[in-house]
Order: sequence, then C-alpha cells, then structure tokens
Amino acid sequence: MTERDRRDRPVIRARVVRTERLTPQMIRVVCGGEGLAAFRPNGFTDSYVKVLFRVPGVRYPEPFDFDVVRESLPREQWPRMRTYTVRHHDVDAGELALDILVHGDEGLGGPWASRVRPGDEVLLRGPGGAYAPRADVDHHLLVGDESALPAIAASLEALPVGALATVRLLVENRDEHQVLSTKGTVDLRWLHRVNGDDLVNEVRALDLGSGSVQAFVHGEAGMVRELRGHLLNERKLDRELLSISGYWRRGRTDEDWRKEKKAFMA
Repeated sequence: MTERDRRDRPVIRARVVRTERLTPQMIRVVCGGEGLAAFRPNGFTDSYVKVLFRVPGVRYPEPFDFDVVRESLPREQWPRMRTYTVRHHDVDAGELALDILVHGDEGLGGPWASRVRPGDEVLLRGPGGAYAPRADVDHHLLVGDESALPAIAASLEALPVGALATVRLLVENRDEHQVLSTKGTVDLRWLHRVNGDDLVNEVRALDLGSGSVQAFVHGEAGMVRELRGHLLNERKLDRELLSISGYWRRGRTDEDWRKEKKAFMA
C-alpha cells in the first residue's frame, strides 16, 4: 500500500455503542452508527484502525476532514493517533469492536476507553493490516504480549479446522487471561510478567517441527527484535512467512516510538 493510499483513507465518524471490561487491564469499546457503513474490511486478522483524538482547545473544520486539518493547522494541533486492532467487525449488526489496554491514568487511549460513554463520537481511519493465517503451512506460531492479544485472538478464530498452532502470550498475571476460541489444534501457554516469565526464552525452547512455519510475533519492540533474529538466523524460517512488528517500545511514548521505529527494527 502506498503512502498516498494511506493518506486517502477517509475519516470514519462512528459512535460508541457500549463498553465492556474484559479484564482488569482490557476494555472493549464497541463502535457503531451510520458513519461506520464507510468501513471496508480488508480480510486480515491483524486489521487495525487509527483512532484520532482531538487536541483540547483546538477548533477543527466541520465536517471533520483530516486532509484539511493537515493543510490548515500546525502539526502540534493535529489530532493525536493511536492504533488498535479490529477485534470484531459485525457487518449485520453495524458494529466494530476495539480491545484497548488500560494502565490507570497512563497514556491516551486507556484513559479514553475508561471514560467514554455510549453516544460519544469516535474518529477512525483505516483499516490497515497485512497478516492472516494461511492454510498451506504446516505450523502456525503466534507470540505476543497484551498489545498483540486482540490480533492473536482474531487469528486463532480464523485458523482452519485442525490447523496446528503454538501460541505464547505474555500478560501481567492470571487475571488477564481471556477465553480464546479456535477450530485449530492449539498449544496455548500464558506467561506472567509478575513471575518474570520471558517470551524470548520460551520461544527459543519450542519444538516447531521440520515443516513450514508461518509466524506472527508482535508486541514490545525489544522482545520482537530478539525473536526476529532468532527465527530468521537460527531457525532459518522463510522471511515471507513472518509477520513481525514492534507495537511499542519500553520507555518511549507512542509518538517517540513512531519516529525511531524504522531505525530500531532495521
């Protein structure tokens, strides 16, 4: 997808339908409304949207047009953006669900998800995405922390009947477990940050067999970079079957991480 394609995505003006506390640190925000009819699914299980947050005190053109905003306002007044996986999209019900991590008052998206109410406006751009489980591989590897859990959950739901998958998920503690559905044959293990569990060591110890492996490894950037090297250089997996991305980096804001992501992950 070209940069022009990304910029040409229209802003979708949706409304909050309801929210649900899934775990102590995860809130589901369900969006709907007439504006959601403009959303076009792309078939990826890591499909994502950008949620636009208006900067307090800034007057934006109405109807809201992001291209006009870019042209008419200084960059510091552009809406802040956060990226969230589309956990569910129900065309018949006209609903789209986003699962959002909450760490108290920290960050931008979490506090918003905690206070948003039915009827509130939600500005969305997207979708993007690039991954979906393939039916022509021998094994699926899905690895991530809480930030990747929505995409991994959606991917498990899309696995073909009987597909073999190994899943490792790092969350804070047992309270953050979710019920995950799949038609595949899955080896799932939850790791707990409070116990000092480590995804890199866990993956290094796995037996993935001798066949083809499609891997989805997303989450904290340091972990992701280590595992990319392991999967490519030590296990010699096919690069074309790998979806690997640092969703966030410890000690960095979302804005700072976007600026340095390309160089860090190179």
